[in-house]
Amino acid sequence: MNSVTILFFATLKERAGTGSLSLELPPGTRVEDLKTMLKKQFPALAPTLTSTLTSINRNFAFDEDVIPCGAEVAFFPPVSGG
Repeated sequence: MNSVTILFFATLKERAGTGSLSLELPPGTRVEDLKTMLKKQFPALAPTLTSTLTSINRNFAFDEDVIPCGAEVAFFPPVSGG
């Protein structure tokens, strides 16, 4: 199994009820797979996870990216500005 740290920021932190957690993921888990798991564990996140910004080890990540062992995965709500 692959132990990773998950971080939630801003409104995602409020919806999850926590700023961080540790999870064991199967090898080869992609960001998209993790989002699916989190939607089941934290239903309040479901409406926003599809449009979040994601980073793996402080680098932007995409849904198809594989999460490496020991990674830090962070989720940020979408930002708008003008």
